[in-house]
Amino acid sequence: MAILRFNKKIKLILMIFFIVFLSQPQLFCESVRLKDIAKFSGVRTNQLIGYGLVVGLSGTGDQRGSEFTIRSIANMLENMGIKVDPQNIQPKNVAAVVVSAKMPVSAKPGDKIDVTVSSIGDAKSLLGGVLILTPLRGIDGKVYALAQGPILLGGYSVGGQATSAVKNIPTVAKIPGGATIERKTPFEFNSQDKITISLDIRDFSTTEKIVKQINEKLGGNFAFAKDISTIELKVPPQFKHNLVPLMASLENMYVTPDSRAKVVVDEKTGTIVMGWDVKISPVAIAQGNLQIVVKETPLVSQPAPFSLGITTGVPRTQVKAKEEIKKLNIIKGASLKELVDGLNAIGASPRDMISILRTLKAAGALHAELEVY
Repeated sequence: MAILRFNKKIKLILMIFFIVFLSQPQLFCESVRLKDIAKFSGVRTNQLIGYGLVVGLSGTGDQRGSEFTIRSIANMLENMGIKVDPQNIQPKNVAAVVVSAKMPVSAKPGDKIDVTVSSIGDAKSLLGGVLILTPLRGIDGKVYALAQGPILLGGYSVGGQATSAVKNIPTVAKIPGGATIERKTPFEFNSQDKITISLDIRDFSTTEKIVKQINEKLGGNFAFAKDISTIELKVPPQFKHNLVPLMASLENMYVTPDSRAKVVVDEKTGTIVMGWDVKISPVAIAQGNLQIVVKETPLVSQPAPFSLGITTGVPRTQVKAKEEIKKLNIIKGASLKELVDGLNAIGASPRDMISILRTLKAAGALHAELEVY
């Protein structure tokens, strides 16, 4: 009876294991969510830009030679009913700036977005300034938002006649929630009849695998690959004008991406990154260093006192040559681990490995794409 109960427990544990394995395959394989490697049409931000003035600076604004700042101040005051001679304007408390922002496609009138304020004149710092009302336009020239408010600076610039101190960049600032949306984009997300999925990984195998998974998930041939990294999906009838549930199910779908074997080398830092699929043919490698040292130690020939000799310099050169002798090593690099173990066995440093990898690629023994930066 005890053995029977024990067998029942084992069967129960195995059943639970297979249920978990089938329902959560991402726990047992190198899977990622589709939204982490792809972009969906209609889900993007729109760039906005505007020109404005930051006022209230403590003498750190644009200098007298900034003609565009002076003209901007004169035009602003004239629009307020105040006529001023531009020759009498001192702009040291004002800075001309470019205001930029990213507007989500789902933004509606009244929503707040962050803006970045960047000086375009010769202002020293924007610390303590206030951005006056600035319209932000899109690529079509229409005003989509209005920005205004006190700026938040992540640095400072102070100094005197002899010295100065600067932290971070005092001519670029932020205004959290500094712009109010006045117009929404003409694009309607739910009106799409088809969705374009752009993959970050350019690989035919991965694209075809994702197409099959989407069609299996939706129960029909709704998706097809247009090219190596683009998938077009016809919206199923049950999701017409209601794309949010469809997008939620797609972006959380787990896929196992594939890619070409690649070795990336950064010569400046000596960093080497290898993909797991990197393989090499059996090769023999000998690695060593030749060091030649030339040392100059000139001597001075000093004649005896009261002699007619002349003090002269006598050159003296020492040359030493040292060659590190290492035996020929055979590396059977069928996998990444064997390749790394083989390179470590011959005592290769990261710089040596870079030369070895280049030579292996030239010899046709390295079966991977080699990228050198």
